[in-house]
Amino acid sequence: MLEKILRVSIIILAAIFGLAIVQLISPLIALVISTEYLNIDLSIFGITLAHLIIGLLGIIIGAIIGYIVSPYLIILLKKFSNWVEIQLNKMKIHDVIAGVCGLAIGLIIANLLGAAFSGVPIVGSYLPIVFSIVLGYLGIHITIKKRDEIVALFPRLFREQSREKKNIPESITEKKAYKLLDTSVIIDGRIADICQSGFIEGILLIPVFVLEELQHIADSSDLLKRTRGRRGLDVLKRIQTEFDMFVQIDERDFDDITEVDSKLIKLAQVVNGKIITNDYNLNKVADLQGVPVLNINELANALKPVVIPGETMTVTIVKDGKEQGQGVAYLDDGTMIVVEGGRKFINTTLPVAVTSVLQTAAGRMIFAKPK
Repeated sequence: MLEKILRVSIIILAAIFGLAIVQLISPLIALVISTEYLNIDLSIFGITLAHLIIGLLGIIIGAIIGYIVSPYLIILLKKFSNWVEIQLNKMKIHDVIAGVCGLAIGLIIANLLGAAFSGVPIVGSYLPIVFSIVLGYLGIHITIKKRDEIVALFPRLFREQSREKKNIPESITEKKAYKLLDTSVIIDGRIADICQSGFIEGILLIPVFVLEELQHIADSSDLLKRTRGRRGLDVLKRIQTEFDMFVQIDERDFDDITEVDSKLIKLAQVVNGKIITNDYNLNKVADLQGVPVLNINELANALKPVVIPGETMTVTIVKDGKEQGQGVAYLDDGTMIVVEGGRKFINTTLPVAVTSVLQTAAGRMIFAKPK
């Protein structure tokens, strides 16, 4: 049905186009027809018989040409529509909206400038076309490129819309407590237990580029990476379904930034949120850029039991240390204990006395000696 309507429309347009063309050359043709062939000078409602015949011929010829070429034009139109649809599907909805708004603004400015410069001799009538093309393109390009900064200018408006859409209580959104999860902390898995404990409040924000990286890891040909990626997806599903947490997927991406960590920092700046990670390097870079970071490794170190020199504990030596004669043991929470002279006690459980405690960026290390 749609194809028939298109074909009829093309035939009508071609007929009108044929009439318009013959009207341009009608004086010459009318003169020839009226004097040499018809040799009469009749008029119907002010239109000579020659002009009437020429108009009908133009309509008929245009309609015939339209009938012949309409199937090919319909095929081209379908291909163009499919191409436009594919391009729009590649774009996120907020990019499309931003582009349309930018185009509208650009065309409005172009219309104002065109009216102002329309009186310029020779080129005045062409300037509105130039302004429309240039400013329309600039409007689309700038609004898509700067969409996140534009959204950041109206944080209250967009956050109110997000809260209403997600049915999130006002008490939470007023705190602006966005917590952004990076890939490493999702794969680590401990974030699920922390959420279950209730120590994290607010909204967990999962950026779409983090999900894409997680999916890429889950689809890896390497068995270890694939296992880690799938565990990360399971952790997200657990957080979203089992706990009283508000999990929100953020569709914003930053095409001009390639690194996922840099995108995460940029998004945290836009939404005024905090990053939850266990990546030491990301922690330092975020600190340098003024983005608050919640490092679960630091949380784990803070929760480890405090020991003081002279305290006694019972450990099992599991391997030798780096230095000669040293043995290494571990507490239940993973804290490493270096026992002086403990190499000869490997695979033996014995009491040791703490001599010193060393706190490093990687964690806490305890030095002891057999009691």
